[in-house]
Amino acid sequence: MKDEYDLSKAVRGPVVPLPPGKTRVMVALDDEVLDWFRLKVHAMGGGNYQTLMNAALREHIAREQEPLEETLRRVIREELGNAAQADDEVPQRTVRSKGEDSRVAAERASNPPHGKAA
Repeated sequence: MKDEYDLSKAVRGPVVPLPPGKTRVMVALDDEVLDWFRLKVHAMGGGNYQTLMNAALREHIAREQEPLEETLRRVIREELGNAAQADDEVPQRTVRSKGEDSRVAAERASNPPHGKAA
């Protein structure tokens, strides 16, 4: 290490300049928030957690600026999609008439499951 350094030609500022439209800021975040974004980027196979945070903030802003009518339509579409998924996952019950119940019971009695007597 030298005793003295010549800083007469030094320039203040970041070593790597930012692209147009970007601003460097200092922000304090909860550890859990930062960890979540870092884990999410890692699970996606790499990338930059700051880019992911920027995308999340942009999405939040877009939703905040969304007109009420569009919000309602989006929510209804999401709920209808969720309901359709739930219908696919739940087995449907068959409703039979009284006569049909008697016929089904008679068939079961005459055709017991294997290994059981009627």
